[in-house]
Amino acid sequence: MALDDFSDSILNSYARYGVTDEALEFGGKAEERLRSVYARIDDIVTFNELKVLDAFREEKFSDVHMGQTTGYGYDDIGREKIERIFARVFGAQKAYVRVQISSGTQAISAMLYGCLRPGDELLSVTGRPYDTLSATIGIGEGDHDMSLTSYGITYNEVNLKDNGEPDIEAIKRAIGPSTRMVFVQKSRGYTGRRALLTDDIELIANAAHGVRPDIIVAVDNCYGEFTEKREPTQVGADIIAGSLIKNAGGGICKTGGYIAGRSDLVENSARHLTTPGLGSEVGPSLGFNSMIARGLFTAPQCVGECLKGACFAAGLFELAGIKTSPSADELRGDIVQTLIFDCADKMTSFVGRIQSCAPVDSFVTPEPWDMPGYEDKVIMAAGAFVQGATTELSCDGPMKPPYIAYMQGGLVKEQVKLACMLALS
Repeated sequence: MALDDFSDSILNSYARYGVTDEALEFGGKAEERLRSVYARIDDIVTFNELKVLDAFREEKFSDVHMGQTTGYGYDDIGREKIERIFARVFGAQKAYVRVQISSGTQAISAMLYGCLRPGDELLSVTGRPYDTLSATIGIGEGDHDMSLTSYGITYNEVNLKDNGEPDIEAIKRAIGPSTRMVFVQKSRGYTGRRALLTDDIELIANAAHGVRPDIIVAVDNCYGEFTEKREPTQVGADIIAGSLIKNAGGGICKTGGYIAGRSDLVENSARHLTTPGLGSEVGPSLGFNSMIARGLFTAPQCVGECLKGACFAAGLFELAGIKTSPSADELRGDIVQTLIFDCADKMTSFVGRIQSCAPVDSFVTPEPWDMPGYEDKVIMAAGAFVQGATTELSCDGPMKPPYIAYMQGGLVKEQVKLACMLALS
């Protein structure tokens, strides 16, 4: 695609933002290269959208299920119906989906506390978890009070291979008599490694269950939902957790999280968040059932836009000689795109360009700050309608070498294209 292929109105629109002709040329070349990649993403979107629609139809979702409850939230038929839909979509026995879960880390934390007991070992097989979850486990810096380790739960880890694949033989060797949970982080977090694919998770689950069938394979599914045709609970994982302001909320949910998997494990996680004896029976929907249901319904399409935007960013910056991961045509297990800069100033400038193309706070200049739960200063572009919603275009990263910017989201691909071409300009 050359400059002549753009209409005058589009050229004028890009020029108004400050996009140069050279950046447009690079963008056009990237689009040409990505035709088959976009087609592959469309195939995944279609599959997942029909799967989600089928779940709504099979569960006979109705207008009556979009009402609200207050107080204890007993007998909330809408909440119960939505949880059955989530369970069906993820191939799980049970799902716990609540607006009372305010972050993915909270959902994962509840999953860990619900499944582990004093004397158990938690074995992370994707290396060290990201900073906020490290605090939950009790392996990060600072106060470990109320962490898993403070309750007598031990921790061990196995790193991925240098190529990003799970080290199956090392995982088998690391599983001991006290190992209760094998923990998998699907997305890359603040690391340079690739996201895991469901094929990788299937290998891990088969290996762990082959050593001991009673081991719990738990997956942090944040950023990974609907990026592939299968979810971790469909390939052997016992339980997963994630956030509704990421993929599973379709860019619509304003808050919330989910836990899905084996019935007893999900219910124990619910008991940690509420209280034993009540578990998943309490928790008013407060009128948010419609938001959660609509978010799930639009999620596959929303994730498709995120994936296309990430692929465009990779294709564009590869042409410009900037190191990226994953590559433009690589299979993806999450919606995160990384760009590696050689100094802090370039990273700060890039994040600022992303912020300038946001619909919210486009006039704000991002600055590194001490973000709660992280060991290093973090810079973040987050001009989103929902605070922290990473299905909306955002970009962040810790201010430390090798200065990796983690770009994710994009409700519409056109915004990502503009932001990237402006950054290149």
